[in-house]
Amino acid sequence: MPISLYKKIGETPLGRIERLRNESLEYKDATLSYAGRLDPVAEGVMLVLVGEENKNREKYLGLEKEYEFDVLWGVETDTYDVLGKITASHDVTSEHNFELDSGPDKEKIKKLLEKYKGKIKQKYPPYSSQPVKGRPLFEWARDGKIDQIEIPEKEIEIKEISLLGQSAISAVDLKKKILENIFLVKGDFRQEEIAAGWNTFFINFAKHLAQNSTVKFYISTFRAVVTSGAYMRGLADSFGKELGLGALALRIVRTRVGEYKIEDSIH
Repeated sequence: MPISLYKKIGETPLGRIERLRNESLEYKDATLSYAGRLDPVAEGVMLVLVGEENKNREKYLGLEKEYEFDVLWGVETDTYDVLGKITASHDVTSEHNFELDSGPDKEKIKKLLEKYKGKIKQKYPPYSSQPVKGRPLFEWARDGKIDQIEIPEKEIEIKEISLLGQSAISAVDLKKKILENIFLVKGDFRQEEIAAGWNTFFINFAKHLAQNSTVKFYISTFRAVVTSGAYMRGLADSFGKELGLGALALRIVRTRVGEYKIEDSIH
C-alpha cells in the first residue's frame, strides 16, 4: 500500500519525500517515489510508494483525482498560476458580465462548465515537465523557444465539475497572499523575478485604485473530479480565455487520489 502524504504549498514532490525521510527514520534508506506530481504552489494528497510497491507505480498513476481550486479573474501568467510572469491583465471591474461584489455571472460559468464536462483535449502547460524532443516543456519555455515546437495535448475526462462559490478580495490581501506563496517555494522557480513582476503589477493597480476606491479582485472556487493528468491551472487559463476575462489558478488543493482522502493523509 502507498503512503498518503499531505504536500504543503511551496514543497516540491521530492522535497516532501525528503521531509518524510527526515521525520520518519524507518524510511531513511527505503526506495521511495511519488505517483502523480503536484505543482510547487499546489497542496494536498500525494501518494508515495515504498520498496516493492514501486513496481505497481502505473496502477497508482492512473487513479481518479479530486480537486478544489480557486480561479483569480483578470490576470494571466505564463505558468497559469501565481508562480509565473504576468502576460496579460484585464480591467474586469468594468466588464458587464460581473456581478457586484461577487464575480463572473454564474449562469455564464455554469454554461462554461457544461462545455468542459466529459472527455476533452487539454494542452500541456508550457511550464510543465512533459518532454518534447528530449527536453521538458519548461526548458523550451525558459529559453524563449516555446514557439519553435508544437505543444502536445492529451485526452482527459472531467467527470464532475461545479462552482462552489465566489468572493472578492482587496488588492492588499491578494498581494500578500501571492507573495507569501511565491517565497514558500523551494528551488529555482524564478521567484525573485516573478515577485518583482507582481510588485510592479500591484503598483500600477494602486494608481488605478486611486481613481476608483471600490475596485476589487474576484475569485471563483471550483470542485472537479478528473482522470489522471488533468491540469487545474490549465483549466483556469482556459476558463479565462473562454470568457475573455483572463484568469489563473490562485489556489489548488488535491483533496483525493482514488480512495485516499486528504483528511486521512499524513501531515
